[in-house]
Amino acid sequence: MTVSSFSYLTPILVVFTIGYLAIIFEYYIKVNKTAVALFTAVILWILYFLYGPSSTLEDLSILNHSIGDISQIIFFLLGAMTLVEIIDSHKGFKIVTDLITTSSKKKMFWMISFASFFLSAVLDNLTTTILMISLLRKLIPSREERFLPACMVVVAANAGGAWTPIGDVTTTMLWIAGRISSFEVIKNLFLPSLVSMMIPLLIFSRGLKGRYKKAEEVHAVKEEPGARLIFFLGVGFLVFVPVFKALTGLPPFMAMLMALGVLWLVTDVVHHHCEYRVHLRVPHILTKIDTSAILFFVGILLCVSVLQYAGLLKDLADFLLTEIKVYAVIATLIGVFSAIIDNVPLVAGTIGMYPLEQISADSPFWHMIAYAAGTGGSLLLIGSSSGIALMGMEKVDFFSYMKKLTIPVLLGYLAGMGVYIFVENGFRIYS
Repeated sequence: MTVSSFSYLTPILVVFTIGYLAIIFEYYIKVNKTAVALFTAVILWILYFLYGPSSTLEDLSILNHSIGDISQIIFFLLGAMTLVEIIDSHKGFKIVTDLITTSSKKKMFWMISFASFFLSAVLDNLTTTILMISLLRKLIPSREERFLPACMVVVAANAGGAWTPIGDVTTTMLWIAGRISSFEVIKNLFLPSLVSMMIPLLIFSRGLKGRYKKAEEVHAVKEEPGARLIFFLGVGFLVFVPVFKALTGLPPFMAMLMALGVLWLVTDVVHHHCEYRVHLRVPHILTKIDTSAILFFVGILLCVSVLQYAGLLKDLADFLLTEIKVYAVIATLIGVFSAIIDNVPLVAGTIGMYPLEQISADSPFWHMIAYAAGTGGSLLLIGSSSGIALMGMEKVDFFSYMKKLTIPVLLGYLAGMGVYIFVENGFRIYS
């Protein structure tokens, strides 16, 4: 690295590090991570334009290319979040919550965990966490008694999101970037993800005895008109997205936009004649979408794209391959890092670090990255969007979670990775 390149990269690294620390400690410094991500992204691109080695015209081409890649993820997330919100507004998820009727602590713990695991695979870990925590508030009135089941929801939702291309934003990113395919990731990661959940589930359920006090009646909530139709259409379309991509070759966000269009038409037809159902129509539902989350992804992905085009990610990739050399260890470390650093930029960075010419699509390395980024974030409360949601909804603090959850979750994480490597017999771990 020359002196000039060092001086050019130093301010980029400094600004990125400061911004990243502000994002990590958002809960403590009381500054919204979306604001930090957007501001940091713009500053980084200014530095790249002013001091980068390329001309302004070339820089504009690079920025346009980055925006094209990022927009696919954003359109996909926007469509998915709207579909889920449509179902929720119709009280369609009552179909799921009605299945949980027990008051036994151990049975409920297992039911909540498995419901979170499989629901997250179809929806996503953040939506599943919000839904299941809302349910737990009604099933278990005491916040102290909710602590462990609520934390387990995060672990199960993150594990469930890791084995499908639509269950976690990081697997979605890998899928859209062509690093993994739907069938292969489901086939190869289901068992490791299940193991990563089962280890802490078995550890915690051993000490659970007795029954919860009678809770608020959760089944008294009435479904809105067309709830079941919207639920099955919405979930059906979410499941159909990988099939659509396989059949047409079009990017996944096109399938999501088509699904949104169909649900929009259906809700208009079903509800247009009733003025009091305006809350069930898409224009109103769009006002409830978490725009802040969408803009956070825009900001953080723009930040990472600067690091990629500045060559920093390639330098890191070369360092890891030179010093560590073992792909399995690299993937495992990335999962551990994702507990400290948000897994979205980590995966975005990994995609930039290892092009397809170096590591082909559906190689074991990409499957391990999908598993590690999805489940590794459960090690700490700030390691995933679902953990951040739990922190906000239940006021769970960082150290309470770490004291109770980190070691069991780490055991499950390593066991799941071990299962994957064991099953993948012919995998050449070394580069």
